[in-house]
Amino acid sequence: MAHRLLMLGCKTMRDGVLVAATFFAAAILLLLAARYLVPTSYHFQQIVLLLALVLIVLAPVVLISTFLLSVLPGAREKLDKCEL
Repeated sequence: MAHRLLMLGCKTMRDGVLVAATFFAAAILLLLAARYLVPTSYHFQQIVLLLALVLIVLAPVVLISTFLLSVLPGAREKLDKCEL
């Protein structure tokens, strides 16, 4: 299973950037929702803010892990075959 997670290719790089961008966009939407839409009763606002914070933290983790996978030995040969 772990071997499949460490497979790197053009699609993996694109997916990493797409997931990170989606996390950032979702975090911004959650922040705005917590500010303007979510009621303060039952600590709903804090729960939504916590989810936004988790997404903001996970977005750079995805980008950094994708970068680290790309600098592993042997990754350059796989990425040279990519079409831009």
